[in-house]
Amino acid sequence: MDDPKISTSDDFAKAWDAPQTGAMTELEIANLTDAIIAALKTVFDPEIPVDIYELGLIYKVDINDHRDVLIEMTLTAPGCPVAGEMPGWVEDAVAKVEGIRSATAKLVFDPPWDPSRMSDEAKLSLNMF
Repeated sequence: MDDPKISTSDDFAKAWDAPQTGAMTELEIANLTDAIIAALKTVFDPEIPVDIYELGLIYKVDINDHRDVLIEMTLTAPGCPVAGEMPGWVEDAVAKVEGIRSATAKLVFDPPWDPSRMSDEAKLSLNMF
């Protein structure tokens, strides 16, 4: 910084060295994460008797300090007949979690889904062992 009034001020130094904190505690984040996973496990691909979380269709879940949730998900196949509906099902399920302000599901196809993304529970349910 070239402005000596800022870079040498005690307030700046204290703020720079202070630990950064978010609006949510680690416990709140852990509880919301568990509740979001439970909500995701209520959504099923209608052609497969396993929930989308265990199928490995959920790639990423981000929660910001305002408790808005962004989910990146995929489908078992790009031509899935419920491709237009499933993100809405995911958004509805996650939006019902207490404390969540909003939920947005975004379809992504990179990397493409394959059966290796399934949990052991899903593989067992589908007799894939």
